[in-house]
Amino acid sequence: MPRLPALLLNLAHALDHLFLLIFATAVGAIAVDFGVARWEDLMPYTAGAFLMFGLGSIPAGRLGDLWGRRRMMIVFFHGMGLSAIAVALAQGPWQMAVALTVLGAFSAIYHPVGIPMLVQRSATPGRTIGINGLAGNLGIAAAALTTGFLVQHFGWRTAFVAPGVVSIAFGLVFARVAPAEAAAPARKPASAVRQLPRGLAVRVFIVMVASATTGSLLFNLTTNGNAQLLAERMDGIVADPARLGLLLAAVYAAASVAQLVVGRAVDRVALKPLYLSILAAQVLLFAGASQASGWLWYALAIGCMVCVFGAIPFQDLMVVRYVDDSMRSRVAGTRIAISFTLSSAAVLLLGPAVKAAGFSVLLLALAGVALLSVLIATWLPGQRQLQAAMA
Repeated sequence: MPRLPALLLNLAHALDHLFLLIFATAVGAIAVDFGVARWEDLMPYTAGAFLMFGLGSIPAGRLGDLWGRRRMMIVFFHGMGLSAIAVALAQGPWQMAVALTVLGAFSAIYHPVGIPMLVQRSATPGRTIGINGLAGNLGIAAAALTTGFLVQHFGWRTAFVAPGVVSIAFGLVFARVAPAEAAAPARKPASAVRQLPRGLAVRVFIVMVASATTGSLLFNLTTNGNAQLLAERMDGIVADPARLGLLLAAVYAAASVAQLVVGRAVDRVALKPLYLSILAAQVLLFAGASQASGWLWYALAIGCMVCVFGAIPFQDLMVVRYVDDSMRSRVAGTRIAISFTLSSAAVLLLGPAVKAAGFSVLLLALAGVALLSVLIATWLPGQRQLQAAMA
């Protein structure tokens, strides 16, 4: 992959996560503008975006394999930009819900299409995925930083329009510099990859989907709730929206490095023990954060997000290691569709749950989800078992 198209594919990952979190960061200002008494009452209106992020991954992955990944990425850049501008034009909660759902449908393209496109010729897929994960999570940090700044100085609508214009511009450049595909991936001869026996392949897929679902729950609940959680736990210490946005961006920036470290490590060490260590740390950190406030909570929050982000590359690495390139987009799309469709309920329930029980109970629930992740990951075949099965 030439450098400029590869850079644009990584920037696309940043944009994908940035767009999905603008609403969560700006929801307080949007509630005031729409005359809604509490921000929690607006959160269910964004559930459609996360539902489509999951369901849309199946047709996106299929089109990526059968129609072409380059074409689908051009659709991604322009579709995300135009739908973000449509969100900015919304005059009420239901109009915004429709526009956000369309945004979610276009956002579904990236993970099953962009990541397989990026790694299809990579000699070190762990490192490539780590860099890509770093870019995606810096997009989350940028959502906190730029949205807070734009909302404070220019209003929440500008927070959607500005990145929308950037996405369209990136799409024009990508269409010009990305190399043409000789044929869609599914129409090329299958490459020589190690094939798992059917029973073990089913087991790996079940673990991959189940762990992706619990990981998505943690990711969706934290990234959509952190802005308001930060304001609550830092109450009396920091109140300025721009400073809160900077603190939240710093959490995500620090956590983003975890994917790069994990990606490089997985190219060198066994996958399962490293994965289990990260998941176990999630349990302890979320439990501790539930009882903390102020700067202690902030330090624990950084640890929580480091472990949440650090667990993400394992899903893509399993697809790369055990699925042929000719069908990676479809397998990745199916995995994402199942996990994110199930976890999209988290976004729907976030506002009502916090309103009813508070953030301390939510954080304890996250510790329970992390514990479930540990139990699921123990079923992942070990390195020796995989090597023996493919010998």
